[in-house]
Amino acid sequence: MASNQFLTLNSGHKMPIIGLGTWQASDEEVEAAIDVALEAGYRHIDTAPIYRNEKAIGRVLKRWLDAGKVKREELFIVTKLPPTANRASDVAATIKKSLADLQLDYVDIYLIHTPISVLTNEDGTIKLDSEGIMEPDLTSDITTTWTEMEKVVANGQAKSIGVSNFDQEQLERVLKIAKIRPATNQFEHHVYLQQRDLVDFCKAQGIVVTAYSPLGSKGIAKYNAVVGLVRDLPDLMDIPDVKQIAAAHGKTPAQVLLRWIIDRDIVVIPKSTNPERLKQNLDVFDFKLTAEESAKLSKLDQNFRVCDFSLLRGCERHPEFRFKNQYTK
Repeated sequence: MASNQFLTLNSGHKMPIIGLGTWQASDEEVEAAIDVALEAGYRHIDTAPIYRNEKAIGRVLKRWLDAGKVKREELFIVTKLPPTANRASDVAATIKKSLADLQLDYVDIYLIHTPISVLTNEDGTIKLDSEGIMEPDLTSDITTTWTEMEKVVANGQAKSIGVSNFDQEQLERVLKIAKIRPATNQFEHHVYLQQRDLVDFCKAQGIVVTAYSPLGSKGIAKYNAVVGLVRDLPDLMDIPDVKQIAAAHGKTPAQVLLRWIIDRDIVVIPKSTNPERLKQNLDVFDFKLTAEESAKLSKLDQNFRVCDFSLLRGCERHPEFRFKNQYTK
């Protein structure tokens, strides 16, 4: 079983520095992957209602907990308030449903998934205009939503709370009114999109950074195709410098990319359903990058955003939209 390391959140709770991302995984895939991951030593699982797999994850967790193969306090489970419910009035019902689906009494951290909120139909589906474009909810306010998020901690439904995809200005607004400070900000971070100013700001504020898509996300191409978007997405594992460093250590390119991030005290949540890669992604503590190697990787930044939210057609009309305009080449 591979080992893991921990970062201490401003709430006092410890967060494993390597977790398992579960986006783009079917129920069957995610159940098999979590079984393998828990056997390998993962204890940090990241999910969200919009991934549509919380019930499948809940089934695996219940099996492990009921069998006594893991204790609840050993797990670190993350889920999120979706953009379809990003309103103060939706927080209580949404966390309640996530807990029911996950078959848990509490999650370890509950995040606002995006600062963007969208309108929904009565059946909960995203409301579209006559051209099939998403209608943004212009009435929601991240600060009032945050105040409701704090109640989730007070009533024991989450040990900690945080945000995802927030930029510095959005974080500053939350921090001004927060009685409970965000424990983490989860956003895209890898060698091609390093967002150093945002990382530095979070660290200065005592907010742990969680890097999603730390290995890039080639799989997002199929989602972009849904909205007719064709982009040439880079393969971070094929970067010559990354491959050279990996060969020098007898490691995979993915292991090098993850090690470079965790060396900066940043949490990583790589997604995989491949049993061998799942184990490899956790097996990164038996080598260390040299200062020269680390510096070489730091020079790779291209401000290239993979996850630009193009699938949510119309989200760029929301005043809290920050993604494509700032970062996508």
